[in-house]
Amino acid sequence: MNNRHPIAASLAVLGYIVMIVPLFFVVITAFTDGSTLKFPPSGFSLRWFEAAFKYQPFMTSLVSSLELAVLAALFSLLLGVPVALAISRGKIPGKGLLEGLFLSPLIVPELVVGLALYQQLMIGLGLNNFTTLLIGHTVLLFPYAVRVTGASLALMDPHIEEAARGLGASPLRTFFTVTFPLLRPGLFSAGLLSFVTSFNNVPLSLLLQNRDFRTLPVTMLDYVQQNYDPIVAAMSVLILLGTILIAVVAERTVGFAKIFGGIN
Repeated sequence: MNNRHPIAASLAVLGYIVMIVPLFFVVITAFTDGSTLKFPPSGFSLRWFEAAFKYQPFMTSLVSSLELAVLAALFSLLLGVPVALAISRGKIPGKGLLEGLFLSPLIVPELVVGLALYQQLMIGLGLNNFTTLLIGHTVLLFPYAVRVTGASLALMDPHIEEAARGLGASPLRTFFTVTFPLLRPGLFSAGLLSFVTSFNNVPLSLLLQNRDFRTLPVTMLDYVQQNYDPIVAAMSVLILLGTILIAVVAERTVGFAKIFGGIN
């Protein structure tokens, strides 16, 4: 590879260093034998991983985060895919304006969205915090579903669907036999991106949760405000391993080229 853009290459390397080096310190610190966060670690031990598994608030909030992320990703796809189909395939006037409207939650600060949901749903309608959190996360993930599936639809040849309908297939049968199989990598990538975004969300979750339902990132944030031991570093490493596992499964089942190839 010729080095035609040394400045861009240098900035890319610098970006990788900025992202990877902090992870290196967190991973090394998680295996310390000491009782406080310190680098370099005083010794090697797995005691903090055992402590993370035994710390009940972490395990309870982990289950809560997984439940919330899965449901929010599912609902965002159920709402986003029809919208993406309507924008991409439908003859709707003002498609650009409509698409911008559906993508608008991306530019609204999450604290503003959380405050609005808190006032209107929790106080106004009396909904519990899980239902409000689920609605809030679905609203935040909805633009990702529209954008990613819309990018996949843009790469598809619409003549294939037209051929299926010309051969007598109904619109519903055309979707499930032609559109859906071709759209599967986009759906997978939208679901994966939505799940990770929901699982790692802090601002909205911090504002809308209470003692009965807490997500893992907020529980970890609360813990480090009162404690200085490496248990949070160990939990962070476990989350990192889970993310790597998801990435490996995604690569083996679909492939990153198919997942993210059409997203600019």
